[in-house]
Amino acid sequence: MKDYKVDKASLSASFCREVYQVVREIPVGKVSTYGGIAALLGMPQCSRMVGRALKQIPDDLSAPCHRVVNVSGRLVPGWTEQKQLLLEEGISFKQNGCVDLKKHLWNYSTSE
Repeated sequence: MKDYKVDKASLSASFCREVYQVVREIPVGKVSTYGGIAALLGMPQCSRMVGRALKQIPDDLSAPCHRVVNVSGRLVPGWTEQKQLLLEEGISFKQNGCVDLKKHLWNYSTSE
């Protein structure tokens, strides 16, 4: 998704708080995508801004950021602990190393 039409300087504190709130609602055993979170917030073109918000999450804030993956189920490059955290929660992976989104994608509307 392209977010180039959005003012990147507008990564406001309120947008970040909304992202963190959604992430805190992702249940154990489920994942969401950057684009899915952006769509929930009414800004479907802002998936990259969701990623930026998660990258700058305050240390004192508890949110399961490891449950957020890209649209293909790929993990964050360089974050080696993410896969282990997801495995510990019962998340399964396809042979290509991506999360099996058919099994584990969180459906916000049904809260499952």
